[in-house]
Amino acid sequence: MSIIQDYLRYNRQMMLPEIGDSGQEKLKKAKVLVIGAGGLGCPILQYLTTAGVGTIGIVDFDKIELHNLHRQILYTEEHIGQSKAITAKSVLETLNPLIQIIALEEKLTVENTVQIIMNFDLIIDGSDNFETRYLVNDTCVKLGKSLVYGSILKFEGQMAVFNHNGSKNLRDLFPESPNPKDVPNCNLNGVLGTLPGIIGTMMAHETLKLIMDLPTLENELVLFNTSEWRFTKLKF
Repeated sequence: MSIIQDYLRYNRQMMLPEIGDSGQEKLKKAKVLVIGAGGLGCPILQYLTTAGVGTIGIVDFDKIELHNLHRQILYTEEHIGQSKAITAKSVLETLNPLIQIIALEEKLTVENTVQIIMNFDLIIDGSDNFETRYLVNDTCVKLGKSLVYGSILKFEGQMAVFNHNGSKNLRDLFPESPNPKDVPNCNLNGVLGTLPGIIGTMMAHETLKLIMDLPTLENELVLFNTSEWRFTKLKF
């Protein structure tokens, strides 16, 4: 893509002195892996795509179901029964045909996670279970990859950046994964459809800042209670 085309598409963010031509070039060269194309993954993927992140990987083995549609806004009823990763790739390519999107329709396991993550510069975890979160975290630590983490439930969300330039990781905050039976989840407790849009957009925003070497969270956990609009940052 020519410099003129870059400017025509991205000029509103390139006008910011903190970004400019050099920041946009960093986005263009970046390779970001998004784990999960669900509630958090959908807004993350949309904003990374439209911002011009050059290579975006999507990992998700799920199929689209009717109950996904109130919050997973990349999809429509026509997509029910189809692969989330493949469908997300198709939709995102219409938003920005000038970047590369890689769909990986598989489940992350101990056997394949290293091989998948090693091909990307930055990892975003939008998964919905602790087994995957700890597997991704430990792999990022092993490979020296920065990780943007987020989770949601009901009206509340949280976000952090782990393992970036020597910062702490998930196990420094929560050393061991909790028993899944003791952890509430959206399947049983619900979530307001706009919440993953809010937290996912925050995660995308932080990711763009990381790519462009702008100030980001460091050993801080953001807690956002949207029912009371209470925003808290905890140091760890």
